[in-house]
Amino acid sequence: MKHRPAQLAALTAALVVSTFSSAEPRAGSWIDISAPIDPKTTPVYPGNTPVKLDFALNYDKGDKLALSSYTLGAHTGTHVDAPMHFIKGGAPVDLVTLDRFVGPARVIDCTADAKIIDAAELNKHDWKGARRIIFRTRNSRNHWMTDPTFHEDFTYVAPDAAQLLADAGVELVGIDYLSMEKYESSDFKTHLILLGKGIPIVEGLQLADVTPGNYDLIVLPLRVVGHEGAPARAILKRRSGGTSD
Repeated sequence: MKHRPAQLAALTAALVVSTFSSAEPRAGSWIDISAPIDPKTTPVYPGNTPVKLDFALNYDKGDKLALSSYTLGAHTGTHVDAPMHFIKGGAPVDLVTLDRFVGPARVIDCTADAKIIDAAELNKHDWKGARRIIFRTRNSRNHWMTDPTFHEDFTYVAPDAAQLLADAGVELVGIDYLSMEKYESSDFKTHLILLGKGIPIVEGLQLADVTPGNYDLIVLPLRVVGHEGAPARAILKRRSGGTSD
């Protein structure tokens, strides 16, 4: 199902309402699944830019307004990997169509102790027919997206599962830690399989309070021109009737 411009505008407007109406994780029926960006709680993948949030102007210093300065990497917190991240000549984040990021999605609650989402683990769940797949794993159960310590043993997606998703025509895949790839992978097959098919990856989702099932999803990465990734705000709303399309 293609989203008409009016439908896309309505969904985008809902994100704006969600963002500004409340500081709580839930605003109305929308669930904010974005990890907070805070140097005290945000994990950083080794080698990435540390998070630094400053005030250039501050009321506490006698200034008449607040004015902030942020230093952070493109892959900080909840973020999008565009094809350019691992595919030479692939689309940068600003050129990935918004249709990929807005629409029906299915949250899959992986086996509690699963450290690898391989084909066997994937096929334990009802994933076929879903256009967008979001994996809830032990990463969320351990609240690792609000733990500043980087956990090398995070649950990841194995290449055989990535291949099944790509072959099925899935439009987006998300996971609840800073990478979908095994830590210190030398071949990056999971990223290459998904991004090679033009499938954007959403990493760093916060899914501790999310139950499995079918949702409407909105993910809006920052419109950073010509680069491979960007931080994003992501929200879910349960679909009525349990439908996935």
